[in-house]
Amino acid sequence: MRKRFEDQLNELGRQINKMSEYLDEALTMTVEALVSKDVKLAEKTILLDLTIDEIEKDIETLCLRLLMQQQPVASDLRFISSALKIITDMERIGDHAADISENIIYMAKEDYTPHIADLLKMAEAASKMTKDSTRAFVQKNLELAREVLTKDDEVDAIYMKVKLDLIKKMQQDTPFDEQALDLMMIAKYLERIGDHAENIAEWVEFAITGVHRHKS
Repeated sequence: MRKRFEDQLNELGRQINKMSEYLDEALTMTVEALVSKDVKLAEKTILLDLTIDEIEKDIETLCLRLLMQQQPVASDLRFISSALKIITDMERIGDHAADISENIIYMAKEDYTPHIADLLKMAEAASKMTKDSTRAFVQKNLELAREVLTKDDEVDAIYMKVKLDLIKKMQQDTPFDEQALDLMMIAKYLERIGDHAENIAEWVEFAITGVHRHKS
């Protein structure tokens, strides 16, 4: 019985790793589409979000089956309950990648008025946080999870800079207002991706240590 349960736990890890790989692909394509204004790539990201949603449902079903059919010990229970929390954040990251892609499609016919280097820097940082946090869960790597927790402030700082720069640009250039709002939405989605990656890292820490830190 325990052997079967452990096999199912390993399958849970594989499924989350699979979801993570699709998520990494979605974020990579989002960043590339943002740089190149590639509409087809943005459309692929939106479609990939549907695949991520389906994997989330499969993982949720597996977690509930493990909880109902088995009698997990405390450490197993933390792992399963954390997985349920983590896949919710992963699904939301996929949604935000799709949201960003929709904005990219809308803006594709126009030149970017401001320099978007900070926005790309923010996208790369949020993507790395996501990849590292999910990898930390699959590998049960507490050190990596805690490293991710130190990175959210970096994403937040870039977000504030991008936000202030766009507001300043809007004040100076009225025709740019609409694009500035679109870019500000993209920045906000990236900031939220960083928050979700931070959430994942916190649940990894809980799964390993049994302690869940609470944000002030």
